[in-house]
Amino acid sequence: MGDSPTGPANAITDVPGVRVGHVTVWRGDEGSGDPVLRTGVTAIWPHDGDPFMERVYAAVSPFNGYGVLTGDLVVDEWGLLGSPIVLCNTANLGAAVDGTIRAMTAANPAVGRDDVCIPVVGECDDGYLNDNRAFGVTAADVALALSSAHDGAVSEGAVGAGTGMQLFDWKGGIGTASRMVNVGGRDYTIGILVNANFGARRQFRLGGRPLGRMLSSDMPVRHREGSCIGVLATDLPLHPSQLRRLARRMDIGLGLTGSVGNDGSGEVFLAFSTAQRVPRDAGDGHLTIEVAVEGQFWTRGSPFDDIFGAVVEASEEAVLNALCTADTVEGRQGHRLVGFPVAEALALL
Repeated sequence: MGDSPTGPANAITDVPGVRVGHVTVWRGDEGSGDPVLRTGVTAIWPHDGDPFMERVYAAVSPFNGYGVLTGDLVVDEWGLLGSPIVLCNTANLGAAVDGTIRAMTAANPAVGRDDVCIPVVGECDDGYLNDNRAFGVTAADVALALSSAHDGAVSEGAVGAGTGMQLFDWKGGIGTASRMVNVGGRDYTIGILVNANFGARRQFRLGGRPLGRMLSSDMPVRHREGSCIGVLATDLPLHPSQLRRLARRMDIGLGLTGSVGNDGSGEVFLAFSTAQRVPRDAGDGHLTIEVAVEGQFWTRGSPFDDIFGAVVEASEEAVLNALCTADTVEGRQGHRLVGFPVAEALALL
């Protein structure tokens, strides 16, 4: 869909060096007497090195701010990302922070000695299906998600942090997509990953059509508002202010699927560039920042128009991929979210 071609895996991992790992926590059934857990962890490494020692330029943009992304103040202040990005559910935010710090401390003796690790962890609420009071995610789950991360194809739907998420009152979760853009004769990649957990059925749109109003069967017993954490990776050489402009365009991608940034939903987006690594020890302290283009030359035809378009396309598709790949899941108290009726939707289109 759209004007820009996808990368080979159509995933955030098409950006060289980016890796993704999932751990799914699925235990218990209603009536078993055990807590019903439908949750998990998703981890994203920004490059194939140690982000604590080699940070990357980054920026954060909230669409609706009812949510938490730890470390966002550091990213805003310095324009740097110095940790992997971990996604989890709201109730286990503390466990994810603890697990990320412990994993990075174990991997590098400089962590906690030369400087502290301030991890970037984003949360969405999966409490409609998951028993939040059971605190099902552990530091070991986080460590496994980090250590199992890989490039190539990324599992989508009800997996990892997306296991218990809802999307327009259907089952939601993890979605990813990528687009290629050509700037100055060179090809670059933009990759998006979302944990999609937002929207009411009546708001859903596909191809500009209000299909949510036509697909009213299999509604959950009640609507539970959620959130969306979105991560954008690119190998375009961009500084933090430019990356913030890209992160903001993810709002439009969600909007094309019907999101209006509901009052009780936290849409928070982070964008980073792998083009340059910023070492903690830079010798004389001077770094040269390369940028793809400055934005003020729009009267000549700015390549940012194509870049923005690619971000919107990949963001929209990442949400739709999450919707179309997530299967029906039953959780606590018999709550159930059904998978999106792809065939019925295509017939309506």
